[in-house]
Amino acid sequence: MRSPRPPRPGRPKASRPGRATKPAVRPPQGLPDRDTLLAFLRDAGEAEKSDIAKAFGLKGADRCALRDMLRALEADGSLGRRGRKGFAEAGALPPVGVVDVIERDVDGELMVRLVKGGDDTPNVRLAPDKQEASAGAPGVGDRLLVRFETLESGETEARIIKRLGAGAQRVLGVIRKGRRETRVEPVDRRSKDSFTLSEADGRELKDGDLVLAAVGEQQGRYGPKAAKLLEVIGREDQPRAASLIAIHAHGIPTGFSPAAEAEAEAAEPPTLSGREDLRDLPLITIDPMDARDHDDAVYAHKDDDAKNPGGWVVWVAIADVSAYVRPQSALDKEAREKGNSVYFPDRVEPMLPERLSNGLCSLREGENRACLAVRMVFDKDGRKTGHRFVRGLMRSAAKLAYEEAQAAADGNPGEKAGPLMDAVLTPLWEAYAVMKKGRAARSPLEIESSERKIVLNADGEVTSITPRASLEAHKLIEEMMIQANVCAAETLEAKRTPLVYRVHDAPSDEKLMNLTDFLGTLGIAWSKGQAPRTDRFNKLLAETREGPHADIVNEVVLRTQMQAHYSTDNLGHFGRNLARYAHFTSPIRRYADLLVHRALIKALGLGADGLSGEDETRMKDTADRITFAERRAMAAERDATDRYVAAFLSDRVGADFGGRITGVTRFGLFVRLTDTGADGLVPVSSLGDEYFIHDDRMHALVGERTGRRWPLGMPVEVRLREATPITGGLLFEMLSDPAPPDKTAPRPRLTQRRRVEQRPTRRRR
Repeated sequence: MRSPRPPRPGRPKASRPGRATKPAVRPPQGLPDRDTLLAFLRDAGEAEKSDIAKAFGLKGADRCALRDMLRALEADGSLGRRGRKGFAEAGALPPVGVVDVIERDVDGELMVRLVKGGDDTPNVRLAPDKQEASAGAPGVGDRLLVRFETLESGETEARIIKRLGAGAQRVLGVIRKGRRETRVEPVDRRSKDSFTLSEADGRELKDGDLVLAAVGEQQGRYGPKAAKLLEVIGREDQPRAASLIAIHAHGIPTGFSPAAEAEAEAAEPPTLSGREDLRDLPLITIDPMDARDHDDAVYAHKDDDAKNPGGWVVWVAIADVSAYVRPQSALDKEAREKGNSVYFPDRVEPMLPERLSNGLCSLREGENRACLAVRMVFDKDGRKTGHRFVRGLMRSAAKLAYEEAQAAADGNPGEKAGPLMDAVLTPLWEAYAVMKKGRAARSPLEIESSERKIVLNADGEVTSITPRASLEAHKLIEEMMIQANVCAAETLEAKRTPLVYRVHDAPSDEKLMNLTDFLGTLGIAWSKGQAPRTDRFNKLLAETREGPHADIVNEVVLRTQMQAHYSTDNLGHFGRNLARYAHFTSPIRRYADLLVHRALIKALGLGADGLSGEDETRMKDTADRITFAERRAMAAERDATDRYVAAFLSDRVGADFGGRITGVTRFGLFVRLTDTGADGLVPVSSLGDEYFIHDDRMHALVGERTGRRWPLGMPVEVRLREATPITGGLLFEMLSDPAPPDKTAPRPRLTQRRRVEQRPTRRRR
């Protein structure tokens, strides 16, 4: 008899949180008591009320009693909802589930959450796959199928089974022609498999073609899986392939149906019918220099009301997309599916057809346009004292770029801005100066953006990667848009009209504990007991802004925040420090804003094309859909940027760069380069000649023998070992020496889960 195989060293003993999707033993018949019902759900993972009633053989009055019992258990927090009808024990996780990657923690490790989980469902750490660690990890916005496993420490981890989305059964890859076969090598850096095409499919293909293929069955016991050619979408050596790959890899909906295009083409220019004439207001648009669509226009003047000395009136006019995209139309269905426009360095995948997005809905200079406008009144201290919405017809007096508006404010108006100074630009800046007082009193989060701008030439090749400028002109427009969004939420709440809020919850206790621990490694005190407030974060950022830790503190404070999303429940917006907030100002590129426009039209009686009954019925589902679409877009944009950056650096392999450690994980260090903002991995196996332990309390990799450390935030020098444009992967070699041991720190816990397994290797200089 064969003896049982011993456990593999270094692997934590794991068990599944749930034992089965259905209970193995038939439960006793009759109305269960509380403990029996919870035990049943614990075994089942989750179940609907009808399934529970059937399992216990309940009928008539017993079914009503079961309903009351479920409501009571849900009210006291013992049960949680799964989807619309399902119940599960509070905090329970199924053995296998579909999750979204929602954020990075302080150490840079990824956290996931069940797609159909309830409010009680915990966030779970995503375990790195050791076979794929050197090629990178999933990113925020990815959707995965995972297995939940409980470790000896009691912590639950999610282990990747496969990546989901449009490409779950399809593969996007590059053709590699061999003497005997044609293979498809996936562009996804996490995939280690390749697939073979039939002779007929491969005959006309060339080495380097980008293709979509359907995954088939494995050929033999050890051979590669077969694939069937679906579509040739381009070439890997095309400069613009990066965004094309991202679009297909993330399942971004592209193009429009003939029905939607026909509706857009049939749209007609607006008239004054049912609208207030705003064409005498010198509203102007201020946008990026290369913007093609213009959602918003602004204008300000002093308030002539004697009761408001020193006060200002600010107008914000927004494109009236709801006049063209009607509920249940083909345009509406496709806009809801897309959720938002997706922006890449070389192209835009718009939410609406060009006839609308760049035409009738874009507030073009000198052309009549339908708008939904809000007139806001502020006192001399920047407090908003009133507002009203109007449905109007406007004509933009000018189109300016942010740089032109900023130059004018700095005393250097150009040819276009010069004539606008007295009547338009000077009043706008004076009104903004007053609004800034209100903003300062509100104290929203002041986290600095590390976003980079990728500059392409006419051939689509990257010529430079530079920090995106943050001008005062950007902040002027941002503050006016924020106030308009607040007005929309306040009006709809007052009218008791359903709406989709933009919500941002306060940081969780766990995130605050991690922040406290990290700041302690820098010698910065942070009280654990105080409630999170934006002014506390701002004070921390201000005190460290000029010091050596400014960048990493800014980064960690950002990671401490929860991720904003859309919801029909008002949780407030922590980052902006607002009690209510809704997106109203960008309906050309966000479906959430279009819904808010429709809600305002209905609530204020501004037309017959407002919120429909079906809009209201499915609003919660829509909020979930557009949240997913937003994260899908973020993931696609990030992947395209990674590929463009890798292409830009591909001819500098072997060069040395300065950077900073921005992520500490069990499989290595993530380093961000100072000049380009590019992120890459230093594998743990290349760090030195000893074992390194991941110390989650000190946010560092610590040498088991010497105690030398690689802490989060440490400035380092690295050498670029590998840049792969087709996957966007960057691999670095560490040139710096580790920091000396921290004798005041407690010895890291040497557990199987935290110990980093590697072969001792000597670092090459």
